Amino acid sequence: MKHLPVIATLAFALPAAAQEAREPVTPASVVASASADEWVTISPEDILVMELAPDARGNERTVVIQLMSPPFSQPWVDNVRALAEAHWWDGTSVYRVQDNYVAQWGDETEERALPEGVVSPSTSFALSIAAVADFDANLEAMVSPVISNPSPSAYASEELFVRGWPLALGDMTAWPIHCYGYIGVARDYAPDTGTGAELYTIIGQPQRHMDRNLAVVGRVIEGMEHLSSLPRGTGEVGFYTQDEADLRTPIISVRLASELPEPPAYEYLASDSESFARYVEVRANRDDAFYTVPAGGVDVCSVQVPVRRVSE
Repeated sequence: MKHLPVIATLAFALPAAAQEAREPVTPASVVASASADEWVTISPEDILVMELAPDARGNERTVVIQLMSPPFSQPWVDNVRALAEAHWWDGTSVYRVQDNYVAQWGDETEERALPEGVVSPSTSFALSIAAVADFDANLEAMVSPVISNPSPSAYASEELFVRGWPLALGDMTAWPIHCYGYIGVARDYAPDTGTGAELYTIIGQPQRHMDRNLAVVGRVIEGMEHLSSLPRGTGEVGFYTQDEADLRTPIISVRLASELPEPPAYEYLASDSESFARYVEVRANRDDAFYTVPAGGVDVCSVQVPVRRVSE
């Protein structure tokens, strides 16, 4: 107790400016201060709402998915919309969970008939820069990005964000990335490219070796914990065995938000905004109270694009 007066004296001796030091800038504070016009509304046509069976305590489990923006992966995204409109996933399950890799869902029997027109596309998982430019002249950022990843990458010559999605560039092509929570289309051996009926999400570290080998069709924007926390399968590559059939998580329904009577509404922080540029900079150079050495860079998958739920 005899030391308390000394400590108090030192505190009062500090300059007023030091006592009223500004709050450090953090990624969260940058996002919180972003202006309203820097947020972009996600169309209800681009949102999937997946209702899983309640957990062991009876709690509801809802997973919300944002579908990939054009022009990337659109044949598969169109299939996913068609499958949702046909209520194809109702009564299927999450039947594979591999630790630090993926959770996968669909019809484990592979016997359910697909809706008419849902076929495996015969197209590349990457697009040429020319094809991207032909789609939308406003995507000139593909060639000269406003915001690019501050750190070198072993997977691409350049990584950047376009319309709120992380993309990779190389050899005059561009492709989506397999980050945590991102959703891809399961497939058989090439030349099969998958239909979109069997989907997976990354539940561990980014799986960049899957880029350009499978189609990325979206990302989980709410409820990721309901997939990442599921029990791991002990069968080959995480499939549940016959003895583990009870571990499969039933899927009650999958609906486009536009089909729901009260669709949830979401916005993402525009990746060409000043606040997003600042957000990337701060993620790469943390200097708030917890950090003592700024990293000086950040992996593209560690820059989670801010998404927020909004009321009507």
